[in-house]
Amino acid sequence: MQFKDYYEVLGVPPGADADVIKSAYRRLARKYHPDVSKEKDAEDRFKSVNEAYEVLRDAKKRAAYDQLRAGGYRTGEEFRPPPDWGQDFDFDGGGDASGFSDFFESLFGRVRGGAAAAPGSRRARAMQARIEVDLETAHAGGSARIQVGERTLDLKIPAGVQAGQQIRLAGQAPGGGDLLLEVQFRAHPQYTVHGRDVTARVPLMPWQAALGATLTVPTLGGPVELKVPPGTASGRKLRLKGRGLGGAKAGDHFVLLEVQAPAPGTPAQTEAYQALARSFGAAEPEA
Repeated sequence: MQFKDYYEVLGVPPGADADVIKSAYRRLARKYHPDVSKEKDAEDRFKSVNEAYEVLRDAKKRAAYDQLRAGGYRTGEEFRPPPDWGQDFDFDGGGDASGFSDFFESLFGRVRGGAAAAPGSRRARAMQARIEVDLETAHAGGSARIQVGERTLDLKIPAGVQAGQQIRLAGQAPGGGDLLLEVQFRAHPQYTVHGRDVTARVPLMPWQAALGATLTVPTLGGPVELKVPPGTASGRKLRLKGRGLGGAKAGDHFVLLEVQAPAPGTPAQTEAYQALARSFGAAEPEA
């Protein structure tokens, strides 16, 4: 989870008064409203603007956020709420914030028209835990079953969830607090993941590397045909755009090609290798 600078989102200085914040919000909300904006990322920007305004327009939320921001956090930095976060604040709901980011929910809880049970508040202490999910489930979404104390809970895994992201189960922690589950990916036999990008190693025969080939490679969304250009060296990485981990903006799938020469198993195959060596002027090994 990454830290968000709400002042940067609205384009106002940290000391801006309520009128300046409201004016900036109205201007940006009009600019990025999905019904009128033609910008590619308008919907995401519109949500970010609304989220920033929800915090900065509310005196209690803003005071708590300013106190946190004074700790030196910067936009995009990895962030986890301090262990004692929220103990000195009582956050009240003021609207429907159910679509806000994990960052918002980790600080202020889920707001839906009424009071928000903030993580760490005296009313309801949150409990944090980890859950491991398969990469395929993280990509497509699915369900998982977890054990909390003596209770079994069914958990919905949203499509495109990332490692480190938190899933909140309201009121499911012992004592009535929220249960915050940090998602971790199980080790995968084929893929490695960085953010939303996925990398897979794929073997390539020498003749495919030299002459070019069309390979069928597996991805999280199913097999895809990949054209390998002639003269490909081992270690070359090819990209399949948008074929990585899903989400609002899917990552890419990278294919790391590894040229592998199969050992000759017959006299004919040995002769073929020797003929190849002669054709390229290479000295044959001594018998």
